[in-house]
Amino acid sequence: MQIKLSNKDLGIFVFQLDQKNYIKFCPGRGGVITNWVSDGKEILYFDEKRFMDKKKSIRGGIPILFPICGNLNTSSSVFGKEYLQLTQHGFARDLQWQHSFNENKKSLCLFLNESKKTKKYYPFDFDLRIEVNLKINYLGFEITIHNKTYFAMPINFGLHPYFNVSDLKNLEFTDNPLNCQDQERNIISNTLDELNKINLGVDLLMYTSGRSSFRDKIFKREVTLNHPYPFDLGIIWSDPPRRMICLEPWTSPRNSFVDGFRNILIPSNESKRLNASIQINSLT
Repeated sequence: MQIKLSNKDLGIFVFQLDQKNYIKFCPGRGGVITNWVSDGKEILYFDEKRFMDKKKSIRGGIPILFPICGNLNTSSSVFGKEYLQLTQHGFARDLQWQHSFNENKKSLCLFLNESKKTKKYYPFDFDLRIEVNLKINYLGFEITIHNKTYFAMPINFGLHPYFNVSDLKNLEFTDNPLNCQDQERNIISNTLDELNKINLGVDLLMYTSGRSSFRDKIFKREVTLNHPYPFDLGIIWSDPPRRMICLEPWTSPRNSFVDGFRNILIPSNESKRLNASIQINSLT
């Protein structure tokens, strides 16, 4: 396994198991994983044309959400008037990350620490470390968030995978609860009814069992997301006509910093550990 520069102009690196199994990532654009090729197949959706325009948000890959998921329903910062309001999904996906290769575990390590930029929004010193494990048909994430300040640090954390699909009409979802929250209309609705409208665009939040999956009948594959508590919130989002579906693990819903619901507080000099994995299985 090795890490090497893949595209100097875009700052994209490749972390390779072999020629048919690798990921690409960009430390300079939020540590985002841009591509995942598993057994020679493109698993992730990635809009490279949009990615080249740095004024636009990234559409595709696996962006990292920290220290909030979603947005905050308030006109001012929850930390006081001397701080800027946190924008949608937080700042992590917009910053420069560091990376290294773990020789013992043969894994990619991504790192983010506090900086002058983060201190404009978030009055905490922190270490955010993500260990990415790549195997055939498997991508694993071990996340450690360490609070270096002298008081408790609130955090939400999420991953935002965009999956490449053949067509939104060819998908079958499994392992979902009976009801979900429509985040656009902020109402509780029947999950199956909402998923039947996926080709029209959906934005759904679910309190899962820690497992979410879908099947693509044309690509003949099943994608399973394992995300145990407290990483067990599941988001399903579609954006037609893009041929992609987002299946996202979150710790906390939108507005958690304001209403306190499922907000995670890390005590001083302690850490919070989370894990998630994506498994690809072939359908016969």
